Amino acid sequence: MKTLLRTATIAAAVAALAACGGQTVKPTPTPPAPKPVSTAQAGTVVLASASGSLVSGKLSLRPMGDGVHLTGEIGGLTPNSTHAIHIHEKGDCSAADASSAGGHFNPAGQPHGQVDHGAHHAGDMNNLVADSEGVAKVDAHASGVTLGGGAPNDVVGRAVIVHASADDYKSQPAGNAGARLACGIIKVAR
Repeated sequence: MKTLLRTATIAAAVAALAACGGQTVKPTPTPPAPKPVSTAQAGTVVLASASGSLVSGKLSLRPMGDGVHLTGEIGGLTPNSTHAIHIHEKGDCSAADASSAGGHFNPAGQPHGQVDHGAHHAGDMNNLVADSEGVAKVDAHASGVTLGGGAPNDVVGRAVIVHASADDYKSQPAGNAGARLACGIIKVAR
């Protein structure tokens, strides 16, 4: 009798488990991670000469669209010349040639390129053109970066470098832009 009762109990348990097994429980989808957003309202960069140049300037930064927009003036350039400008990975301008700033800021591991023309470093921006007085009016955009917030693509505390030559937007890893003429660190207004 005990064996019959035990067998019936086991059969009932197996039937109950089998009935549960037929039900499909859909897992709750994980919401996408929020995109890091810029938390600072404004930032600045004071560019000081490097590599024995006389290039210097001041830039303002603000979040805009998919990145950060830079405006300002850079002087001491050769009249009517074209120069690359990039955000670099380290906020260190201590080396005389600004090599202490490291390579281009590239948290996503992309190849070097031109903004809004396919893959590019987060620190890539379009070239600057100096006027007949050797002054470049900066109106540049770095896409895919934030200003503050501490995300991997945050540019606060990184260096902005002005190069001696134009960026060709194809040579790897830095666009064949030449010597570093000026360097400054991105700081946020407090």
